Amino acid sequence: MNLTELIVLVLKISIILNVVAVGLKAVPGDVTYLARHPRELGRALLSMNVIMPLAALALGMIFDLKPAVKIALVALSVSPIPPVFPKKALKAGGTQEYAIGLLVAVGILAVFLIPITMDLVGRTVGIALRMRMESVAGLVLSATLLPLLFGITVRWFAPALAERAAKPLGILATALLVGSGLPVLVGSFHNVLSLIGDGTLLAASAFALVGFFAGHLLGKPNPENSRVLAIATGSRHPGMAAAIAHANFPEQKLVLPAIVLYVIVCGILYALISAVFRRAVEPPLESVERPRTRGS
Repeated sequence: MNLTELIVLVLKISIILNVVAVGLKAVPGDVTYLARHPRELGRALLSMNVIMPLAALALGMIFDLKPAVKIALVALSVSPIPPVFPKKALKAGGTQEYAIGLLVAVGILAVFLIPITMDLVGRTVGIALRMRMESVAGLVLSATLLPLLFGITVRWFAPALAERAAKPLGILATALLVGSGLPVLVGSFHNVLSLIGDGTLLAASAFALVGFFAGHLLGKPNPENSRVLAIATGSRHPGMAAAIAHANFPEQKLVLPAIVLYVIVCGILYALISAVFRRAVEPPLESVERPRTRGS
């Protein structure tokens, strides 16, 4: 096993452990939440699977982008939510049942929606695009659904063990994710920098903002769901996007750096918007009643 294969293996393990840690704190009702709320599911799919592919096509026409960047935006627009998404959603003030329900529902439907959407986009741009259902199903099952169900099962039969194991497992998963992700980032850094300055950075920022605002509006009237859908619509599975791009355009070597650039841009915007979300839900200091002192 060479260094690249080892990094990829550790990255996959970290993602799986992250999802297991989420499952250790979840209950079966979280998984089926959106199946029991079809209107909310419909709004989520409109935000993620209709508006974002249209935005990718529009930005490709507005900006004079490299072909690899256009491919990356389209691939990201049809990809499901990344497995580490629930943690981000909860930090932004979202509810666990909606975050996990969205992760599961979008992941399952991606098996059918990605090939259909790729075909529709291909017909629109006049290029034959494809992504086999088996490939999508394999990635969604191995990286999201099976680890999540494993964690939920452990919690169901051994809740005390699940409670004790969730936090340290999450810390280990995060450490492995950072440790395996840094070499990937460093290795593609030069190519990422080569994309800056031709409109790519502006297009990536616009794409992320469209996702955030579309999700925020379509997640209403529930403010917690609005925050979660905003992050979900802007944050997409980079591994799935890379797989889609490679299946259709293996000769485009700048697609992966373009996806990495978008992840960085999206992460920065996510941090800023999450800070705004947290500030919106936290009571101002002036509103907290101060203890009275003697004689007051």
